[in-house]
Amino acid sequence: ARNEQNVIGHLLDSINAQDYPSNLVTVFVVADNCTDDTARVAREHGAVVYERFNHVKVGKGYALNELLGHIEQDFGRVFDAFMVFDADNLLEPNYITEMNRTFSDGYEIITSYRNSKNYADNWISSGYALWFLREAAFLNHSRHLLKTSCAVSGTGFLFSRRILEQRGGWNFYLLTEDIEFSIANVIAGERIGYCKDAVFYDEQPTTFRQSCRQRMRWARGYVQVFQAYGLKLLTGIPKRNGFACFDMAMAIMPAIVLTVVGIATNAAAAVLGFLAGQNVLIALWSATQFLVNSYLLMLFVGAVTTASEWKNIRATTAQKILYTFTFPLFMLTYIPISFAALFKRVEWKPIEHSVSVSLADMNRRAS
Repeated sequence: ARNEQNVIGHLLDSINAQDYPSNLVTVFVVADNCTDDTARVAREHGAVVYERFNHVKVGKGYALNELLGHIEQDFGRVFDAFMVFDADNLLEPNYITEMNRTFSDGYEIITSYRNSKNYADNWISSGYALWFLREAAFLNHSRHLLKTSCAVSGTGFLFSRRILEQRGGWNFYLLTEDIEFSIANVIAGERIGYCKDAVFYDEQPTTFRQSCRQRMRWARGYVQVFQAYGLKLLTGIPKRNGFACFDMAMAIMPAIVLTVVGIATNAAAAVLGFLAGQNVLIALWSATQFLVNSYLLMLFVGAVTTASEWKNIRATTAQKILYTFTFPLFMLTYIPISFAALFKRVEWKPIEHSVSVSLADMNRRAS
């Protein structure tokens, strides 16, 4: 948690309100380079807090590794599993119970259903929210039904002590440490499960500047992960968990590279056609078709997701319909953002969270 005094109390309240036996849950918070009262607020809500000040090793991966080291040193090997949440999250009261049920089914890494606190704020927050709903409902749920591996996504996931020990601790420090963690475990032959009944909410960015910064980090992180693990995934395809390796390889293969190649090809064709005295409009028309088709494809994805998850989306009917049509625009902005990420130096920076709302307040607004 980095300067999260405004939201972390609500997360801890939602954990303390779980229907799972409280004596079997210990809450830890790493206050990472905080300059506010995050640590104090967390302690007041019953958490064990470790404060970390390191401006060289910056990022969630480093903070999580240090926290797990403190837990090992101060508490020993007493915990069966660990759950990871961002400070802005809220959990439904049955979250831990449902995750424990899937854990008892034999899954040692589990991801959950990611909903959003602020879908209705604007086209940016709703764009994120729809993307994560699609990921939960159509990607991870389908993977789980097919008995192949899912993927964790930033927050709202569980891993066992055995997994932590097998990987030699939390040694995942790339810009998208969650994807790196998923890929490393798939390569090792682990199968990541999905618990659709474990629902949590997180806050999405609402400004284009915040969104650009975050998605640029994601885009660069995917490139890093592909560079580090792509070959191992591809060589793992003929093996026992080959479909999972293929699936993850397709998931992390930087789509922006293919997009940029397509756009560059059309641009080059336009220039060559112009120099050769041919009609440049043919190439421009091809590029326009690419954008229109991309919009229609994303509109279909957004519409299906909205229809499928209608009851779970916390927004008015008009907002749900409107933001279905703006979803493709949100996705198309990935093109320039991801292109810039290929050349720009990208570093991990925290995202400010300001939606300070309890689960009870959020439910009242939705009713």
